[in-house]
Amino acid sequence: MRSFGWVLAGFTTIAVLGACQPASQLAEHEDADAPLFAPTDLRIHPFTSIKDWDGDGRTDGVEVLLELQDRFRDPTKATGTVLFELYEYRRNHPDPRGERIAAWRGSVMTLEEQRARWNRISRTYSFQLAWPGLRLDKGYVLQVWFDQNGRRLTSQIVLEGQEAKIGAATTIPVTQPASRPTTTTAPSTAAVKP
Repeated sequence: MRSFGWVLAGFTTIAVLGACQPASQLAEHEDADAPLFAPTDLRIHPFTSIKDWDGDGRTDGVEVLLELQDRFRDPTKATGTVLFELYEYRRNHPDPRGERIAAWRGSVMTLEEQRARWNRISRTYSFQLAWPGLRLDKGYVLQVWFDQNGRRLTSQIVLEGQEAKIGAATTIPVTQPASRPTTTTAPSTAAVKP
């Protein structure tokens, strides 16, 4: 009976010591098979917007910057395919997505695609989604799906419309170009007229 008590005390000690382990160490041990810097979250970068790429004054499509984040919330690289969906924006609805306007597929599977899409400064993948005729004064919802070997990450963003400016500016600029005196006399302290 005494040996049974020692065995029970030993199991109790092991259980207590196991319970005292920090949660982070337990999680790391459980996820030891997962790559440490694998993407765990997808973020559509705030610089994503409707663009005019050729400078003709008309919109050409949406430039999307995608940031994949690892478990430390740091930007990381990964291979995979991307599905982009653009919807009309419904203001004040629980689901802001209205009618679907367009869909595109992208890829960062090959070395060439990685080089073409990766932006070292923003640490994002850049995609230009051509769709002429998007209006700057109208809102849209962009939803993105990133698929990496059957594991999907998703994110969506509302591209807010900007109100059109009506009329010309009514304010006078605060600063004016400096004028240089043409003579070598002492400078005047009088105010310069705009």
